Amino acid sequence: MESIKNLLEYYDELYPVTEAQQKFFEEFISIYPRPTRFLNIGCGTGVMENRLAKDTTDVTGLETDRGLLESATRKHRTQLMAVRYFQMSTIEMSRFLGKGFYNVISCLNDRIIFIHDQVLLKKFFFDCRQLLAEDGTVVIGLTNYDLYNPEPRIILPEIKSIRVSLSGRITKDAEGNAWLDRRVETGNGRFLPVYEKTKVYVLHPDELTAFAKEAGFTSVEFYDGFTKRPADEKTVNLIAMIK
Repeated sequence: MESIKNLLEYYDELYPVTEAQQKFFEEFISIYPRPTRFLNIGCGTGVMENRLAKDTTDVTGLETDRGLLESATRKHRTQLMAVRYFQMSTIEMSRFLGKGFYNVISCLNDRIIFIHDQVLLKKFFFDCRQLLAEDGTVVIGLTNYDLYNPEPRIILPEIKSIRVSLSGRITKDAEGNAWLDRRVETGNGRFLPVYEKTKVYVLHPDELTAFAKEAGFTSVEFYDGFTKRPADEKTVNLIAMIK
């Protein structure tokens, strides 16, 4: 069960677009012809989309949660901004979006694990391959699950802001299914559920690489967050660059 409304008020402060993230994408986008066509899957409240949307970048954001999508739409203050939002899942995107259109496709903040079925995950990479223009790139933000022992419970890194903290765990059942629980703790000690036994897929880096190459990609590189440093065995937040 999901209670995203309990996260909505705090979303922008828990998942801010840092200076490093913005610089990473602005520099990366600049290598493509103008206007660069950018697709963000799981756009949340649209902060990054509105920052990147300009004369040289055409931005599309996809989100499944209506509350997050409405927040993103409210940030779209002028029709001169080259940005649009759609309530759409990854299953639908290859049906409704233009094939061979996007220079960059991103899926950040561990949103990829909500594609909770291996077959659908493989489809996701095939669909990204279809939607990408020639020489396009997919950027995936993922927790490095290799850091966790193969135990039935994974305690996720806590995310904090001035007002709240977001904690969570993934629990595996006897059949190997993975279930996510996350909750927000407010400054006055209240606990608000965000996800309760929501099915996810614990995607490891080697599996991501295998799925991407099966879909026809030839190169997968992992970075330490939004730095340009290669990831190592201690990296927690991975950025995968897939071409």
